[in-house]
Amino acid sequence: MDTESRILATRVAFAIGLLLTSPSTHGVMSPATAQPTALSARQADALEAYNHALSNFKSILAERRRQIDAHQELPNLPGQALYLARIDMMSTYKDLTDALPSKIGRPNKFKIPPQYFDADNEPLVDEYRALFDIMEAPPAYAQKSATPFKDVVELGTAIARAKGLDAADADVAGRISLGLFFAETSGTQNAGNARSNSYKGSFQTSPSEDRNGQKKWGVFKERIAAFDRQLIARDDKEEGRAAGIDQRYNHWTAVRNGLMNAHAELFGQIPAIVKTLPDTIDQMKFFELIQIIPTPARSALRSGNLLDYRISEPRIMGYLRNNGIFALGQTERTRTSASFREIFDAMWLFNIKFEQARAKFEEIRSR
Repeated sequence: MDTESRILATRVAFAIGLLLTSPSTHGVMSPATAQPTALSARQADALEAYNHALSNFKSILAERRRQIDAHQELPNLPGQALYLARIDMMSTYKDLTDALPSKIGRPNKFKIPPQYFDADNEPLVDEYRALFDIMEAPPAYAQKSATPFKDVVELGTAIARAKGLDAADADVAGRISLGLFFAETSGTQNAGNARSNSYKGSFQTSPSEDRNGQKKWGVFKERIAAFDRQLIARDDKEEGRAAGIDQRYNHWTAVRNGLMNAHAELFGQIPAIVKTLPDTIDQMKFFELIQIIPTPARSALRSGNLLDYRISEPRIMGYLRNNGIFALGQTERTRTSASFREIFDAMWLFNIKFEQARAKFEEIRSR
């Protein structure tokens, strides 16, 4: 996947929890907004920055709601301003709690570390999510599946089996594939993208990525036909159904092409990856990094020392930050390098999505 082209297109707005809403729904004053006494200059500056970021986010959120309710034309990339304002709110809150640890509050239902997020803002999430659901609604011609999660698992598993994996390792591929679906769209099929005009559909691929995956599938499907004619029959049906439309808006073909474009070539290495990363969430994180920083991620895998492989190039660190990794708080933002173990640990914003994917996978497999 072309790294440069993904800067504004990632699905972190889906993946990382989503925060605030309009001022009218925020009935309880946050502890961070109450003016403390005897603040140092650093503490006062941090409090002012957070309050400004919070106010700015509310303002943008209220504006977008007003535009939608009035059926006004939205600006280009209508979710980008909301996303950046939310990141700024979380980042300045982390700076505030670094300066004033007493501001760290109770745990929140999103499992975001409380030093990054004031739990009093929980009621604001629904409005933020509702706006993105509207802005990222699929087009009218999009073709849904009645079994979207099962489709992802079956495609990932079949591709892995065609790569020569045994049943256990092919199951790992199915679970990882479902994790990618949740990371990219929170498990929403045929999703649009309010932050990009290029990346769309269930796996958030660009037109060229979708075509590349489709081309690879064309020369790969005969391997699967040798052991799963039923899946190929389903594929033929979906190909016919999607004739004449953007295949990214047919859930089946979008998932298939997305997996073939970026991930299928690594499925054969799953046994070695599992040995290095026994934790199922870490496995999903590695394959998500194939989406975000594909070249360094592949280099780390080839190095034979994946967890200790270190990234220090500013451009790559920038791509990580654009995806919410090392992006929150001055300490993280000024970091100049990181090992893959440190990157995995810093991907905590993805944890809730990967946990949902893991639970859904177990549900599917138990049927």
